[in-house]
Amino acid sequence: MSPASPSAVSFAERFGLRLPLVQAPMLGASPAAMVAAVSNAGALGSLGGAGLAPERLAAEIETIRAATARAFAVNLFVLDEARPDEATVRRALAAIDPLRARFGLAPGAPLARYAPDAEAQLEVLVAARVPIASFTFGVLGAAQVQRLHAAGCYVIGTATHVAEGIAWRDAGADAICAQGAEAGGHRGTFIGRAEDALIGTMALVPQLIDATGLPVLAAGGIMDGRGIAAAIALGAQAAQLGTAFLACAESGISQPWREQLASAGDTATVVTDAISGRHARGIRNAMISTLSAQAETIAPYPVQNALTQELRQAAGRAGDADYLSLWSGQGGPLGRRRGQGLPAAALVEVLDDEWREALARLAKLP
Repeated sequence: MSPASPSAVSFAERFGLRLPLVQAPMLGASPAAMVAAVSNAGALGSLGGAGLAPERLAAEIETIRAATARAFAVNLFVLDEARPDEATVRRALAAIDPLRARFGLAPGAPLARYAPDAEAQLEVLVAARVPIASFTFGVLGAAQVQRLHAAGCYVIGTATHVAEGIAWRDAGADAICAQGAEAGGHRGTFIGRAEDALIGTMALVPQLIDATGLPVLAAGGIMDGRGIAAAIALGAQAAQLGTAFLACAESGISQPWREQLASAGDTATVVTDAISGRHARGIRNAMISTLSAQAETIAPYPVQNALTQELRQAAGRAGDADYLSLWSGQGGPLGRRRGQGLPAAALVEVLDDEWREALARLAKLP
């Protein structure tokens, strides 16, 4: 059974939030300091934990707990262990190695492991009894959801279309994160093709509410208080914002990425599988163009992601945005007026003011 009645109180009330705002879990970009700052400010901070080894994941959770007594979430990917054949890896490296050479890196080689042990990561969440566990890229089995519930965890599953929301409902999830096509970063699609699941947030949210009967969090293209108010008007119980927090002081992204966010226009992003092997929305750059032109070499996620990681790290050190994964949602330009380096807690304050102003404007309508 779920740790709380699914309809007794709203999502914000259940977790003591001052406004219905979730900071999206962003792997590498939302470190423990951001998560704790957001939660302490009265919203819900979320750790992107999928890329962390189990020991590191446990340590990050402890760091968050040491910094806040409030609720927070941890996000993991639902993945099987990747065991690519050598031909797949060699084909991918044939396209990646010339890019590596630009930064003085030796040719790449097959790796012993391409992603952390997902089952071991799940055990960390159970053992730590995290308040909220969210998942992307697939659906857990009902027994896994029950284990999380037994540990007191509230479970959120990500859906990019209705069939995925129903799959999560049937598995026992407490809530659904509706990931609209506008969202930055990796697409969560796990039923059908990602190209066929690019449903906008405004269309997706009410369909998932109607189809599942579960609380729904709206994600994708929401950058300010107007967007939060719009999400609530659609029937969502909270809005999940990611790109809005990328420019914050606590964000883990590189300076070139910050600069691209500050200058990118409304048509600057593209959905591509070239960087990681899984469709994701980011700002166009040379790496996307080069690898997309050799589409037959792109390995599936997480293999391609692991094979381009060292290249992207070298590009970051060199300050070269052309070879980074510049994940960003379509609403990115809406954050430009806030500038760079705003503390996450201050951004929560701004968003709280903005969404209450939006509600006040709506209240004046006839």
